[in-house]
Amino acid sequence: MNSSFSFKIDAICASTGARAGTLVTPHGEIKTPVFMPVGTQATVKAMSPDEMIAIGSQIVLCNTYHLYLKDRSDVIAEAGGLHSFMNWPRPILTDSGGFQVFSLAKLGHVTDEGVFCRSHIDGSPHTMSPEWAMDVQDKLGGDIAMCFDQCVSLPCSHEGARKAVERTTLWARRSKEAHTKSSQALFGIVQGATFEDLRLRSARELIELDFPGYGIGGLSVGESHDDMYKMLDALRAVMPPEKPRYLMGVGYPPNIVEGVSRGVDMFDCVLPTRNGRTGTLFTSFGRVNIKAKKYERDFTPLDPECDCYLCRNFTRAYLRHLYHAGEILAARLCSWHNLRFTIHLAERAREAIIDGSFPVFVRRFYETFID
Repeated sequence: MNSSFSFKIDAICASTGARAGTLVTPHGEIKTPVFMPVGTQATVKAMSPDEMIAIGSQIVLCNTYHLYLKDRSDVIAEAGGLHSFMNWPRPILTDSGGFQVFSLAKLGHVTDEGVFCRSHIDGSPHTMSPEWAMDVQDKLGGDIAMCFDQCVSLPCSHEGARKAVERTTLWARRSKEAHTKSSQALFGIVQGATFEDLRLRSARELIELDFPGYGIGGLSVGESHDDMYKMLDALRAVMPPEKPRYLMGVGYPPNIVEGVSRGVDMFDCVLPTRNGRTGTLFTSFGRVNIKAKKYERDFTPLDPECDCYLCRNFTRAYLRHLYHAGEILAARLCSWHNLRFTIHLAERAREAIIDGSFPVFVRRFYETFID
């Protein structure tokens, strides 16, 4: 690992293997487990940078594909990189664009060379490849970059998943060869759909390439929660214990708790802000649809156990009113709350691992969080 980066384990839960660690980056330390809010277009939707700091965000994720379109990555490079461009002083992770290979599959064609696709915005043609991903992420200037990879749609045949694993390894080698930014850590991404043998193969091939950290991709894309957990159980036996593990695209609270229980250190997802914009909230007692009629005259805080700005200052009735009135403040307040809840969930998990009470933390979470 580059001298700008280090990762150490601060504590391990003896009964589950859950880990508390510290990842050092050029823009500060990250205490793990950690949830990373997603700032797709160099902003976390409805939130300002100072608000993100206030809710405890240690790191944000920005999207390579979206920031590349319409030459935005060149503008960002001219501005001095994402940290300067978006006025964010803390660490940034950039994804590779590989997920867009999956999500925009109908707009493109995949070969070993790369992905030939058309913009979802204006239909303009583009070629995405490991070299492209490294070039754009170099311009964006994040602290952590991700290898270009291929995620598959589910259900998927074993043969289809095998080909994607082989291509992901090929692209990981090319990503590593093309990655030249010494101040940036490059993580590999494990694929393999829901096939244990392919997950283990992908992990072993990437471990041989000796990346400073590893993402686990291709989960939370339609498989059952049990299938996700089976893949995590299989992988934790082979993943290098001294390197961070990042479960990509996962932000549903029970999935985070189960991921931490299986040794995952990092998570990201658009779920907190996307659900916040539509009035679905995570609370200490489960999910809440704040637009429901029963909250019309409920003058209590949303979640009495939450320390966020929304819960300390407003009532359920007022929040419901904002949604039905079509006010922008509704989306802002609910995004604020969901992000704080999810970040704080990871913080609480870390505290429990360190003080030796993680199994109690998990039990109490499931006693109160009603889906």
